[in-house]
Amino acid sequence: MSTASGTPTGSSSRKFDLKAFAFFVLLTLAAGFLGGALGGMLNGGMSFDELVKPPLTPPAWVFPVVWSILYVLMGIAAYLVYHSDDLDRSAPLRMYLLQLIVNILWPLFFFRLEWRLFAFFWLLLLIALVTLTMVGFKHISLAAYYLMIPYLLWILFAAYLNLAFYLLNT
Repeated sequence: MSTASGTPTGSSSRKFDLKAFAFFVLLTLAAGFLGGALGGMLNGGMSFDELVKPPLTPPAWVFPVVWSILYVLMGIAAYLVYHSDDLDRSAPLRMYLLQLIVNILWPLFFFRLEWRLFAFFWLLLLIALVTLTMVGFKHISLAAYYLMIPYLLWILFAAYLNLAFYLLNT
């Protein structure tokens, strides 16, 4: 794809926009915080320690660290797409926001409501939406695409854990 000015896809003639950068990173971090709050993890919801854990389950402290890093990478990716001169950037950014909303709701289903099987299928939806987001990002900013890969790998791992938690704790 190319831009209105004929600039190749993925490049931008605009200067770094600190406000837009902060917006996308903080929006994405806030989504993670909201997901944690909805899941009850911030106010005494179901304890991770109470669950029978499948093989390869990391210690509980790993999850907020990894998610925080992933949210920052995702926010940077969204900023790169937003900041591009590509005329088609709005569709992948809408998909980004949609997958973020789906992401926010997963902890509610898994932790607070304890709908573990439903949460697994919700994660499959999230994986599909993230994949579509990445396809859109790839055509606009290869860097944004690459920044989303760790997130996709983590939610694939989360799907394994989710299904295993369901099977081990029913």
